[in-house]
This record gives sequence, C-alpha cells and structure tokens, in this order.
Amino acid sequence: QVQLVESGGGLVQAGGSLRLSCAASGRAFSNYAMGWFRQAPGQEREFVAAISTNGGSTPYADSVKGRFTISRDNAKNTVYLQMNSLKPEDTAVYYCAANHIYTSRNEHVYRYWGQGTQVTVSS
Repeated sequence: QVQLVESGGGLVQAGGSLRLSCAASGRAFSNYAMGWFRQAPGQEREFVAAISTNGGSTPYADSVKGRFTISRDNAKNTVYLQMNSLKPEDTAVYYCAANHIYTSRNEHVYRYWGQGTQVTVSS
C-alpha cells in the first residue's frame, strides 16, 4: 500500500509559477514510478508528466513540455512538479500517482492515487 498526498496548488496569474509536491508513505518509494495527471472541469483526466524510479526517464505531455519539470527525491519520498509560464488552460485538479517499477503515460496502469490539488490560473 502506498499513500500519496499532494500539496502546493493554488491561484496564480498567467505567466506565473507553482511547485506541486507529492509526499508518499508506505512501501519503498524508490521502487515506484510516479506520474502527474490533471483533470479540468468537464474533461477527462490527462497525462502531464512521469518519472522513472531513478529519475532517468521523464516523459511529458506535449502541452507542458518546456514549461513543466518533474523531479523526485527518493530520500524524502517526494515527487515534484515545477510549473512555469502557467496558462489559463493549465487550470485543473492535479493528481499524483504511483506505479510499481514501470513508467507510463497511461493512467490505467497506476494503482495508487492522491486526492488531488487544485491549480487555478487566471488570465
């Protein structure tokens, strides 16, 4: 069992930055690939970024590439999402998720999920 708690969401103006954190507890964090997903009102949840167990692989959605950076600190059992140059279309609830070993863009392979944190970008 892995428990995930996101934090760091909030209201920011377009062009601003936020850093989301996801703290994990339970089984060995370093054995889990981590992903960030988001869901805007009335839309399906979509992939944002993922990171492999050792941080060596970091795929991104095209919509955030060059603006968002995912990272992890296995000593602190935490994964981060640094979001720069935010746009109103980035407004969504952001979720972190954990999958044993394998990195994936597919939300359906992730077994553990956090409760989400709201990010609102005003124009």
